[in-house]
Amino acid sequence: GPFDYEKQALLYLPSNLPEPMAPGYTGRLIEAIRPILQASDGRAFILFTSHRALKEAARELAGNIGHPLLVQGDIPRTELLRQFRELGNAVLLGTSSFWEGVDVRGEALTCVIIDKLPFPPPDDPVYAARAERMKAEGVEPFMNYALPQAILNLKQGIGRLLRDINDYGVLVLGDPRLTSRGYGKKVLSALPP
Repeated sequence: GPFDYEKQALLYLPSNLPEPMAPGYTGRLIEAIRPILQASDGRAFILFTSHRALKEAARELAGNIGHPLLVQGDIPRTELLRQFRELGNAVLLGTSSFWEGVDVRGEALTCVIIDKLPFPPPDDPVYAARAERMKAEGVEPFMNYALPQAILNLKQGIGRLLRDINDYGVLVLGDPRLTSRGYGKKVLSALPP
């Protein structure tokens, strides 16, 4: 691709976060990223793998970040993006469905924060059916389907950050499993340098 990720992008993994399934994870993540939002002067997407986490984060951030807060679901998506571009220092909260087809060039977006690795939801019938079939064939579904799928989703999300040769940005991945689990190395090595 045309991008020089080593010069244009920075990856930050917050330390000391609890396991993503732990109660209070979203609150802890928000505390960890507050300094980043100050440093980037807003201009951030915070993307969540669940609507519940999105709503919790919106409550945590409402009225106390010193930046305009835009939340997916409050207003139509096109309007959300228009305001994000025009404000120039907003923080937008979205779910991972927001990742696809969003194009914000330039400085309005300098930071993408992703709360958790975007694994397919275990209760998703398509995933469940495929996992069953793989097990029946003696193939391990996590490493052979869920993980590659998460990596693909993550790369799409990251693609939102650099849309332009002059863009630069910071990617924040909140999920502590990136360093605590063996498969975390696989995910990190699949990302651009």
